[in-house]
Formats: sequence, structure tokens, C-alpha cells
Amino acid sequence: MPAQIMSLEKGGTEFPAKLTKQVFVCSIIAAFGGLMFGYDIGISGGVTSMDDFLLKFFPTVYVKKHNAKEDNYCKYDSQYLQLFTSSLYLAAIVSSYFASLSCKKLGRKPTMQLASLFFFIGAIFNVSAVNLPMLIVGRICLGVGVGFGNQAVPLFISEIAPAQYRGGLNICFQLLITIGILFAGVVNYFTSHLHAWGWRVSLGGAAIPAIFLGLGSLIIVETPTSLIERDRKEEGMETLRKIRGVSDVSKEYEEIIHATELAKQIKHPFRNLMKRSSRPQLVCGTILQVFQQFTGINVIMFYAPVLFQTMGFEGDASLLSAVVTGGVNVLCTLVANFCVDRLGRKILLIEAAVQMLIAQSVMGGILAAHLKATNTMPSTYATLVLVLICIFVGGFAWSWGPLGWLIPSEIYPLETRTAGFFFAVSTNMVFTFIIAQAFLTMLCHLRSGTFFFFAVWIVIMGAYAIFLLPETKGVPIDEMNERVWKKHWFWKRFYSDEKASC
Repeated sequence: MPAQIMSLEKGGTEFPAKLTKQVFVCSIIAAFGGLMFGYDIGISGGVTSMDDFLLKFFPTVYVKKHNAKEDNYCKYDSQYLQLFTSSLYLAAIVSSYFASLSCKKLGRKPTMQLASLFFFIGAIFNVSAVNLPMLIVGRICLGVGVGFGNQAVPLFISEIAPAQYRGGLNICFQLLITIGILFAGVVNYFTSHLHAWGWRVSLGGAAIPAIFLGLGSLIIVETPTSLIERDRKEEGMETLRKIRGVSDVSKEYEEIIHATELAKQIKHPFRNLMKRSSRPQLVCGTILQVFQQFTGINVIMFYAPVLFQTMGFEGDASLLSAVVTGGVNVLCTLVANFCVDRLGRKILLIEAAVQMLIAQSVMGGILAAHLKATNTMPSTYATLVLVLICIFVGGFAWSWGPLGWLIPSEIYPLETRTAGFFFAVSTNMVFTFIIAQAFLTMLCHLRSGTFFFFAVWIVIMGAYAIFLLPETKGVPIDEMNERVWKKHWFWKRFYSDEKASC
């Protein structure tokens, strides 16, 4: 039997709970929303490097790619090609708003079911695409699925998990993202040899994680918070007993009741989110999304095969290199699973910022020195860049990747939780879109300076983690305001006139 745990932090309420099989299984099934997201991130870069795909949808890029005199840094510079990747995130930005309403009105579980449905429809459009508009429509449907999934899954896991295990369980979402990226890399490697139609297999594979999430969501429970929020109190109490594995859940139940009563007094959660007392969570929840994207990680994950071909790797080698970085991503995310609730959030973010800064800077230096407009980088340096990319990905995978989703999902009070997490998800999608749409053009014009651009951002985000980000390890989700924000050296000033502003 799992050992009983309680939140024992000084000054906090004790909530008896076990890490039950029910919680673990529900968290893993919900995290398949991350598998959908990760598969799409990984599949798009490999597909856009396949000649058959380029010849059918982007013939001008195909010609540039095979032009021996073409600038190494500009082979793939095409706004339409970038739109193929980034259109998904435009759809996710819009859909995340409707997903926030769905989470509140329908619940977290139905929102995940809608995510799987939209993602499945998008996969069908893409696998059967005969022209670019049909391809983009499929990407938009995938984006709606990503918007709904990324909104619902982290909230679901944060609300269902005991405080002591919330970090590790929530990172299952990021772990499944990394597994999705790795799976996509493996698929691309093999389908690249299936000429004329291999890209269809790659794009159609997105239906698999959608089916897993859709079927799995039929057997998971709704979160007690969502049930009680929608006046299904008896069902909420019974579900709370079931997922905690103990008979006495009265203290936690009363805490949720209190939080829902406060939330019901807020008729306009988006407007309430603009109040001074909500500013600490709003700033931290959204700026983490900006920082996550400006590490430059999605440059590598979206365009890994393209990037490796730019550095002189052949087609198969570039796809295999993407698989290697995907494997590192998975293994290092497991580090976060085991360490985040032991070491805390801040130390992982700070250590990784240093690690990623070194890797980015050295990569930029090697490219500046050894990759010119029309040459091929010596194999020794190309291999060294691959090693540095693995070091960079490893640092991201146990820090800014998973914690960028975990922290925003756990810092908001119930009355602004879905609205606040909408801002986090939509901000993530906005900046993912910007990076996806701009990178190939940046690479063409800034060349190796692209890596120094991201290195500067890593310095900024490391400083932010040191001075302004509070530690949330082990704090019950409905006690964040009292035990975290009102005691932080900087953010506590936003509560000094709380009564006057209410």
C-alpha cells in the first residue's frame, strides 16, 4: 500500500492523502494530451525536410534546397513553409480562450475529449491533403486540439494530484510531449524512405495519440474541484475520497468549498484577473511562457532535421540526429519527474539557465567560425554541435520545459484559475507562433547570430528565476496566495491594499 502523506509545511493545512493508483492512471491518461502536442512538434520539422513533401506543396523550396550555390542559411527561407508549421499555433491561440470557458462550464474531462476529437479530424485532413489549403485546414484543426488539450490537461493534473506529488505528476504532461517528439522523429526516419507517400504516414500518425486520449478520457474521473465548482458537491466528495484513498477528506473538501464560494462571487474572472492583487500570478504565469519559447528550444524541435541539413548532415543523418536529441529530451524530462518535488522549482530553472547559456554560446561560436554561406561544416564540428544541442535540450527538459507548464497551473486561486491559465496557454502559443514563423528567416539574415540572440534571453530568464520567481514546492494549490505570494519579498506589496481594491 502507498504510504499516507500530508502537506506538512509550516503554517499550512494538513490534507491526508495517498498516491493512489487512480490518481496515477488518470494523470498518465490525461498526459496523452502532451503526446499529441509533442508528436506534432516533432513531425513537422521532419516532414518539411522530405523531398516528396516539398515537391508537392513547396516546389520553390525544393529547388532552393538542391541548388548547390544556395546560401546554407537560406535554403528553407519560405514564409509559406513556416506557415505550415506555425498555423497550428494561431488556431491554438484562439481556441485556448474557448477551452478556458469549456473547462469552467463543462469540466476538465469533456474539454480533453474535445481536444482529442479536433486533433483526430486534423490528422485526417493532413493525411489526405491534395493541396496547400487542405493541408493548412488540417493544421488549424490540430491547433484547436492543442489549444483545448494544453488548457485542460495541466489544470486537471494539478487539481487531482496531492500537493506532495503535484510537480512530478504534472510533469507527466511534459514527459509525454518529449515522448511524442521522439516518436515523431523515429516515424520520420523510417517514412523518409517511403517515397511519394511517406509524409502522409508521418502526418497521419497524429491520429494515434488523439485516439489514446479520446478513449482514455472515458475512464478517468473529473476533478473534485470542477465537480464542486459546478454544484455537484456529493459527487465531488465521493471522487475526492476515491482519488485520495482515505475516508476523511473533510479538511480538503472544506478548502475546495471555500475556494469555490469565493470563485462564485467573481462574475467576471477575466476582469478580476486585471486587479492589482492578481498581478503577481498573471505576470509570472505569462512571462514563463515567453521565456520558455525564447530559450530557442522549438527552433531545435521544429526544425531539427532542417537545421542539421544546413550544417551538412545528409538527409538520413539529419533525421537520425533529430531522434538522438528527442531521446535526450525524454530521458532528461524523467530527471524533472523525480527531482522537482524534492529539489524544488527554482534550483532546476537556475541551473538549467547556466547550462543552456553555455551550450547556446558555444554553438553560435562554432557556426560563426566554421559554417559559411556555401561550404559544408567539417564533420568534427558538426558532431560537436550535435553534442552541444543535446546538452542544451537536456537542460531545457528538466527545467524550463516542464516547469513552464507546471508553475502556471498551480499558482492561481480558483476564482481566476481557468482565466489565468488561458493567458498562460495563449501566450505560449503566441510566442511559439512567432518563433516558428520567424526562425528560418532569422537564420537566413542573422546566421549564427540567431543562437546569440537566444543566449541573451537565457541570461534574462535566469535572472528572473533568481530574484522574482517564488518557490511553490509542496504548497497546496488553494493556499498559494497566503503561503507564497503574500510572503514573497517583492510580490507581497501587491496585497498591501487588497481590502481597499476589492
